[in-house]
Amino acid sequence: MRNFARTQVILNPMVIISELFLLDLGTFMRLDIMAWVLGVPVVIVAVVLLVVQQRQSRRLQEDLKQLSKIKRHTIEYELVLKTMKLCVWRIDVPSKTVTFESDYRDSFDTVVIPPETGLDVLSETIAPAYVDNINKNMKDLLEGKIEQYHVQYEVKIPHSDRTYWEESYATIDKRDLEGNPLTIVGTSQRIDKRKEIERDLIDARNHAEESDRLKSAFLANISHEIRTPLNAIVGFSEVLSMTQTDEEREQLIGLIRENNAQLLRLFDDMVHMSKLEAGGETIRKNRFELRPLLEELIQRYSEKVDDRRVKLQLMQSEDNPKPFTDRDRLSEIINQYVNNAVKFTSDGSITLGYEQKDNMLRIWVNDTGKGIPEDRCDDRLFERFVKIDEFVPGTGLGLSICRSMALSLGGKVGVQSSLGVGSKFWVDIPME
Repeated sequence: MRNFARTQVILNPMVIISELFLLDLGTFMRLDIMAWVLGVPVVIVAVVLLVVQQRQSRRLQEDLKQLSKIKRHTIEYELVLKTMKLCVWRIDVPSKTVTFESDYRDSFDTVVIPPETGLDVLSETIAPAYVDNINKNMKDLLEGKIEQYHVQYEVKIPHSDRTYWEESYATIDKRDLEGNPLTIVGTSQRIDKRKEIERDLIDARNHAEESDRLKSAFLANISHEIRTPLNAIVGFSEVLSMTQTDEEREQLIGLIRENNAQLLRLFDDMVHMSKLEAGGETIRKNRFELRPLLEELIQRYSEKVDDRRVKLQLMQSEDNPKPFTDRDRLSEIINQYVNNAVKFTSDGSITLGYEQKDNMLRIWVNDTGKGIPEDRCDDRLFERFVKIDEFVPGTGLGLSICRSMALSLGGKVGVQSSLGVGSKFWVDIPME
């Protein structure tokens, strides 16, 4: 019965509460101590877990920031490589192999090297003229004698005779404990456009220097050439009033006319050259017969040669070509040739002729004058202010005018000559 009653008390909540209030103070204190004993470790563990979690959270945030920075730096790095069109490469010093990375050189004919290629194979792609210099710099870099190098060189395009320009920078990346290089990093970039600009600048500088030289030569030549006929004209004009006979007067008048023609010729050459350089003369092409043009020139110069000593003639031919070109410019070219032939031929003949080959027409002036040394029969003869004989009047502009006019017509000029035998000047122009 007692057990049954105790069971009833335990099962009844009110009874349990009543019995708790009836517990003595000792029992309550023991329960409080047990709660503290059990609760403090739990609190400590919770605090430790919280601190660890906070540290992990902060570490995770820092890792995320670093990852973000690395990603941002990688993007910026790739953007720089793409913008500069660079190729990054590494050299493993112990194995002497090179590996190309991040190649953004965009030309289709750029030489691409497989990974871990030997440096000797890399040297084979470089133009022979630059191999020794690059090998020397690379050897010094591999041995640690220098920290970095910078070279420009030409690279051979496979299966072709062409090359392209490339510029490379390299520096030591890692060293061993003894200070010897372990890894070398470098970049390469194609610089064809830069080299082209450099060539243009050099050409522009040379052209400016040449123009300055020609200007000085022009002033020196023109002052002398103008002064000579002017002095003759002024001097003979003063003497003309003092002549006693008609024969003397006619002789002086002839000399005045000759120097006057020389002076006019000088100014004509200067005007022609100025117009050609300024591009002020318009090319007017039309179709015309060639023989009447040559006959006009023969007639014009027949009065200037001594027909007893020099025979001015036109080659006999039944052909009469009809080129489609600028008649005035072609006439001026032949006129310059004939004028030079008359000037330098005192005995023999001056012959004008022509021949047609395919679609080109060659017109030539052949004389038996004093001739020109063979080593001077090249393009330099057609430069401005070039004179074979400094004692013969003239500015040295005539042949330069011929070349400029021939080029404007799509043709070219040339000369064949032997000293003491004579000269043959010719011009080729297209028939159409």
